[in-house]
Amino acid sequence: MNNSTRFAKQFLLIFAAVIVLFSSCKDDDNLPPADDTLASNASADVPLAWMELYLELDRYAQGFRPGPSPRALAYINLAAYESAMSGMPDYKSLQSLYQGLQMPDADKSKNYHWPTVVNAVYATMMKRMVPGNILDASQQSDLQFKVLSLEQEFYDEFQPRIGSQVLERSKKYGEDMANSVWEWSKTDIAGHEAFYNPRPTNYTPPTGPGLWQPTPPDYSGALFPFWGSARTFAIQQSDKLARPPIVFSEDPTSPFYAQALEVKNTVDNLDFTNQWIAEFWSDDFVGVMLSPPARWISIANQVIKNENADLETALYTLAKVSIALNDAGVAAWFSKYTYNVERPVTYIRRVMDPNWLPHWDTNPSFPAYPSGHSTFGAAAAEVLSHIYGYNYSMTDRTHVKRNDFYGMARSYDTFYEMAEENAYSRIPLGVHFRMDSEEGVRLGYQVGRKVNGMPFKK
Repeated sequence: MNNSTRFAKQFLLIFAAVIVLFSSCKDDDNLPPADDTLASNASADVPLAWMELYLELDRYAQGFRPGPSPRALAYINLAAYESAMSGMPDYKSLQSLYQGLQMPDADKSKNYHWPTVVNAVYATMMKRMVPGNILDASQQSDLQFKVLSLEQEFYDEFQPRIGSQVLERSKKYGEDMANSVWEWSKTDIAGHEAFYNPRPTNYTPPTGPGLWQPTPPDYSGALFPFWGSARTFAIQQSDKLARPPIVFSEDPTSPFYAQALEVKNTVDNLDFTNQWIAEFWSDDFVGVMLSPPARWISIANQVIKNENADLETALYTLAKVSIALNDAGVAAWFSKYTYNVERPVTYIRRVMDPNWLPHWDTNPSFPAYPSGHSTFGAAAAEVLSHIYGYNYSMTDRTHVKRNDFYGMARSYDTFYEMAEENAYSRIPLGVHFRMDSEEGVRLGYQVGRKVNGMPFKK
């Protein structure tokens, strides 16, 4: 072989190697996939799938309701929202609102695949915010496996399309974002991992006429008596306190007595519609139903699907709804343990009928006023109305496959109608006075309006 031939072959080999290397870098790192540069170009599949799995975890989590569940949702969905911020040019980071929150920045010279980033956030946060050791033992292994499987399913789906470099970079950025929000969660002394001690023994309920005491059937101790001190995202201390309840009285001519009589008569003469409403919105039993705040994530998911919303809109929706639910829970619990109003069952059994019980043999083990269900629902309804419209009609199919209670779908003309029926449902169930529900709605709307005023958009 002469020198010219040898040189030509060496040149061709070097040229081919350069072409392959260039093509590899170009395909894997320099040219983003179509749904990579803007979150609005990607589907909402990732957050929807993770929130559906969250609802399963929530159902079986011990000591997780009512407050820890919306708290977990707020941190998880805040981290997801923030992680895609570089791909959401019309939205603003909320980092500056919160002292001590230090989040990583995306490298503007590099490409990221936002569905992969968000997937990493949800997987990392879910494992930490809903640890396996609080799940019902019969479901623990299955649910933990589902978390790991869902994470990997999305990575397997995305990798052939975006390449290994973009996937690994996006995954790491999502994990770093989740870790930073997790570290910030630790600084919330009253809220962080409070689910490990839901009934602190150092709390003794006050005694006196009309004040809450443990209720039948199990007379459990007070649930989360210090939750009113947990961190909020949109409201201040002055926003937490509900208006004072009706003055306590056992006089048959008093307004308080009339409220108790309404509960007793409604439960004692329960018709089909009231029973359906009571059971449809109950969400009271661990292992059977979602928690009351998680119910509104189910509703938000349905709306996102109905609207075929993109990733950007889904992240915005879930962050706002979750923050509203968290703050609603803190406000309601601060007010509950400020006023310490007894449950209808205690009043009715003492004053009217010693053998009376609610529709279902349950009584949440915390004071009645204001209703947590009502506060959660109104806060979420206010936020959803702000995003999707004040005349948005929908059918809630959360319990449509259930046959152990009246779970058939119900339709509504507005989110407000949903919130107010949810609040009313606590009367035919027999666990709240009307004043509890009405004040919960007012307080929840107030919380929702505070969240709507947050600087999410530029």
